Amino acid sequence: MLDNERRQVKSRERVRERGEVFTAEREVKAMCDLVKNETERIDSTFLEPACGDGNFLVEILRRKLAVAERRYGKSADDFAFHSIRALMSLYGVDILKDNVEACRERLLDIWRDLARTRKAQDPHADADANLERVARFVLEKNILFGNTLSMKLVDDEGKDLDEPIVFTEWTNPAGRKVKRREFRLDSLQRNENDTLFAWAEKDNNAFIPVPIREYPMTDYRELGEDDGR
Repeated sequence: MLDNERRQVKSRERVRERGEVFTAEREVKAMCDLVKNETERIDSTFLEPACGDGNFLVEILRRKLAVAERRYGKSADDFAFHSIRALMSLYGVDILKDNVEACRERLLDIWRDLARTRKAQDPHADADANLERVARFVLEKNILFGNTLSMKLVDDEGKDLDEPIVFTEWTNPAGRKVKRREFRLDSLQRNENDTLFAWAEKDNNAFIPVPIREYPMTDYRELGEDDGR
């Protein structure tokens, strides 16, 4: 099924049990247009707390990759790097496992299709198989199977586990080096009255969340090797 023909309801059972109704493509585009400038910033971060199979994230990725193509398309190496940066900027959570898997695959397909198109048009374009491994690794870290309300991972039946949702922050301190830090989602709130990601400044005090894990800087092409360590 083409993306513009995707159904808003998969089944009555899913609507009844989970309240699952997907946003239509027209509404997705209109809502993304409200923050058009941000959707066209390659490093602007988006979190979809109930991502379904990725309608919003798919549209945002298309916009970011179009910008990467315009700005960096003349250099295969530059475009490859910034296309991965676009993936790194997108985060999602869903309580249904098939949605999470579908969302990851849709995003990977969009990224992969553009890489193949570039390869067909330019024999020197980067179609390195290792790069697809990196893309898949990033999506496995960014699109998670969990419950945003409880901020916990869930089992195959959608029941909370005693494990927090943990997101990976990707930054680019220099060149093609990437710095990874992991944060518990529940640590991104200063207290229970804060809204999600309410950090900036409050009462003139900066709120700085503490990572639970940090990794040494590494070349982005090495991400995902040895189980991502």
